[in-house]
Amino acid sequence: MVVSMQKLFVSCAAIPLFALLQGPLHAQDTLAVPEIDNLPPVGYGTLGQEDISITLVGPDFTVGFIPLNESIIRLLRPDTYNSMRRLRQSKGEEIAETARRYGIREPAVFFVSFFARGQQARFNPEALTITGQNRSFRPIAMLANSRAFSDRQLSQRETATAVYVYEDGLRLADPFTLSYEGQSSNQWEVIIRLLERERAAVDARAAAVKKPGFPN
Repeated sequence: MVVSMQKLFVSCAAIPLFALLQGPLHAQDTLAVPEIDNLPPVGYGTLGQEDISITLVGPDFTVGFIPLNESIIRLLRPDTYNSMRRLRQSKGEEIAETARRYGIREPAVFFVSFFARGQQARFNPEALTITGQNRSFRPIAMLANSRAFSDRQLSQRETATAVYVYEDGLRLADPFTLSYEGQSSNQWEVIIRLLERERAAVDARAAAVKKPGFPN
């Protein structure tokens, strides 16, 4: 299934998002991705973006939270992987500069959306926190994709999006709790188990099937 940037999943409901990137997406784009040791091979994943998404539903906002780390998005279907990879690449220079500024070797990067459920709803982007590994993590950079994000106020059914970079030490292989203004979710613990199963399945598919055009 081809997934456009306008269909990036942010909640159980179909919440419209701004078009973040231009140009068609093709499964062949995965051919340009180099293979890296300890990462899943590209082109064998079957997960959808909804499978790796955390959703918080509050009285004023629905918050969507999707990891963009390469080790995770490689487990997605090829076209979905391409969409997520292009999204991260669109902020690549800013992410790299943030990492250099804070001395971070492997930044944890997420696509975040705020969908307004009420009229003239104000939101606090810094309040989206992660608790895990016996500490709290706050974003060190919020790279806006829309003017609405900078305004910090949305009309009903309006969406603001950004790419978040979190401080060093956040291990995505471990459970964490995502919180925003009184709402919290431990959904990542469930997602981790799904990712572990899919990683094993991806490795098995890559070993058993040689797909023309895909790297082994």
